[in-house]
Amino acid sequence: MRGVSRALQMRLMEHDVSFGHWTFLRILWENDGVTQRQLSEEAGLMEPTTHSALRAMEDLGYIVRRKLPGNRKNIHVYLTEKGRELKEVLVPIAEEVNRIAVKGVSETAIATTRKTLLSIIENLALDEHEAVRNERYQPPTRQLVDRFKQNGSRTRTVRAKPAARGKTDTTG
Repeated sequence: MRGVSRALQMRLMEHDVSFGHWTFLRILWENDGVTQRQLSEEAGLMEPTTHSALRAMEDLGYIVRRKLPGNRKNIHVYLTEKGRELKEVLVPIAEEVNRIAVKGVSETAIATTRKTLLSIIENLALDEHEAVRNERYQPPTRQLVDRFKQNGSRTRTVRAKPAARGKTDTTG
């Protein structure tokens, strides 16, 4: 995944598009006019992160943000003409990276890998849904800090054991 991301990032930067902006552009190319909150959820990012990225994208002329009449709360995000035009340039770049990534891999192996990865994604999504349903989830850092303050608890530092002499730790 890191190799694919880096290959795409290098190519996106040639067009002054960051990888984070790419994520939002892809969503907006399919669902223009979603709320800022929906966009954040779809991208899997916290709202403050989304807000910062959208502000930068607005400055670059890729998007505009608007409140609709009758609803002053929700902010909807719309692509500008410049943002829409990027699709014609950037999608072929992503397709090129995909072709490079699977060069020399048989169609059967690609299909099997895709099927496997989709199953893994589905299993993890179901597990996360179940965890939330059972009120077992990873809370945001701010919520953890509040819990520690309420309980009077302190965090403690766990130190790793030094590697044995002559051996190299390759886990990090």
